[in-house]
Amino acid sequence: MKDILNRMLNHEQLTREETKQILIGITQSEYPDEQITALLTALQMRGVTVEELLGFRDGILETGVPAILDCDRYIDVVGTGGDRKNTFNISTTSCFVIAGAGYKVAKHGNFAATSVSGASNVIAQHGVKFTSDIDKLNRSLNEAGIVYLHAQLFAKAMKFVGPIRKALQFPTVFNLLGPIVNPSRPKAQLLGVANLNQMRLYHQVYQKIGIDYGIVNSIDGYDEISLTSDFKVTTNAYEKVFKPSDLGFPLVKPEELVAGASEEEAKEIFDAVLENRALPGQKNVVMANAAFGIQVMEKGKKSIEECLDIARESIESGKAKATFKKFVEYNS
Repeated sequence: MKDILNRMLNHEQLTREETKQILIGITQSEYPDEQITALLTALQMRGVTVEELLGFRDGILETGVPAILDCDRYIDVVGTGGDRKNTFNISTTSCFVIAGAGYKVAKHGNFAATSVSGASNVIAQHGVKFTSDIDKLNRSLNEAGIVYLHAQLFAKAMKFVGPIRKALQFPTVFNLLGPIVNPSRPKAQLLGVANLNQMRLYHQVYQKIGIDYGIVNSIDGYDEISLTSDFKVTTNAYEKVFKPSDLGFPLVKPEELVAGASEEEAKEIFDAVLENRALPGQKNVVMANAAFGIQVMEKGKKSIEECLDIARESIESGKAKATFKKFVEYNS
């Protein structure tokens, strides 16, 4: 590690194999916290490369618990986090809208790091018990159309860096890893990123992994489609900047998207969207994100207008709410 840190100080890049071995070394307690802190800080200041990120991903998947699902095609919708906007659970809510529309979903998530409520917080608020039991996971996917994979049960490496990440109080390479270490290895993913540099990074990462993807970023810094400004979308097929009006939506005020001051307040917004009684801005944002997820699942063969109609119908027909109710029943 001393050699690695010296190379980092010289602005040298590490290979994919080197970062994989570093990650494995972390799980074997080979390095003191101070050295891991120095490494994470140096990577954050310099910026991680595609090969370095893929190496860390390899290490997490190799040292973690796999989730082998009895389904060939499903999607994960996730954000990098760290945008410090404290939005409600837009990605997680979108997942249930997508599942309500009949698509299979394997949502990977964790407790919040920099906001009031992460995916695991809002799921746990409803009495769901997290599990890595593959039979239970497959039953949830097959019966409810959606399965939730709580990161801490699968990515064993994360517990070794948890206290360090909490102490640092800024996003690290592990924030970038979260979206690409889903233990079920989905073949489709919608990812929200906080800036265009991350969009370029993941665009290259996904091309190397070889999956169907959509990457979204709101120009004013949200790691999702916030409808508070123009937003950019990059997929396997196109790269385009959209205005909210292109989807038939008005601009949303930032305060409409805030999760509130507690997990309970975030839970209430999540429930309100699925029950079709949320503020128009909250509902529209979830529909927009779900629609682009559906388009990824459809391999771009449906227009975004068609996908929006599918997402809207999922909420307004009650299918999204029914899907969530069934999910809670199978996982409580």
